[in-house]
Amino acid sequence: MKRLHIHLGTDNLAESIRFYTALFGTEPVKTKPDYAKWLLDDPHVNFAVSTRASKRGVDHLGIQVDDASELADMRDRLNQAALSVFDEGETVCCYARSEKSWVQDPAGLPWEAYRTMEAAEVFSGHPTQDKDACCTPDTMRTPDCCEPNPLTKDCCVS
Repeated sequence: MKRLHIHLGTDNLAESIRFYTALFGTEPVKTKPDYAKWLLDDPHVNFAVSTRASKRGVDHLGIQVDDASELADMRDRLNQAALSVFDEGETVCCYARSEKSWVQDPAGLPWEAYRTMEAAEVFSGHPTQDKDACCTPDTMRTPDCCEPNPLTKDCCVS
């Protein structure tokens, strides 16, 4: 099963949690000092807000899948369409260990295709990083972007 993922950047997490809890009619399933996530069944969406996003408002969108075969199918479709795909591989981001690929839509909006394997205790694979911890295609190769190390698969290249 697939779940739409929406990640918004916010300046005031508490205010955002209050607003989206009222809007969705339920508390977040995960809260951290800089992050909150709702896994909704109606609509079927993974909705997250954080103070670490690269911009305020819509930071990126995504499709979350349940298993590796669904992710492989999605990657195949993107590659067959001759889209520029960045396979991030396994990484820690947003308090989860996940496997990800990224593409940009025609307007430049980043989309991630990913599956989550387990929860993590840190926002990114580099616990000392205090800036934007998860890269999207538009932040790759910028000074504040945490890019995956291709040898170790850790989030940040030292």
